[in-house]
Amino acid sequence: MSTAMNEPLQRLSNALDGERQALIEHDVQALIKATGDKLDALRSLEASPPVDNLAMLQELAERNRANGVLLSRRRREVNWALQQLGRSESSSAYDAKGQSHLLHTRRPLAVA
Repeated sequence: MSTAMNEPLQRLSNALDGERQALIEHDVQALIKATGDKLDALRSLEASPPVDNLAMLQELAERNRANGVLLSRRRREVNWALQQLGRSESSSAYDAKGQSHLLHTRRPLAVA
C-alpha cells in the first residue's frame, strides 16, 4: 500500500481513537474535533478508496460502530438526567381530530 493511500486510513484511525476517548471522558470539544477529523478522513477515502486494504477498512468500520453504541449510551444517560430534572425532549402526539401537536412534559424542580 502506498503512503498516500495509507495516510487517510491512519487519519481515520486516529480520529476514531480520539472520538472514543472523548466519549469516555465526556469531553464535548474533543468529540466535536474528532468528529470533524473523521469526516475529513472519510471524504479523502471516498475520493480515493483503498481497495487493496479491505481488512483495515472493516476493522475501522467496526470501531466506528462501537463508537456509535457508546454515543447512544451517552445520549440515553443525558436524556435520563434531563427527565430527572423535569426536562425532556418534545414528542409529537395526535389529538382527537388527528392533528399533530407537540407534547411538552415538565415537572417543577421545586415549589415556591
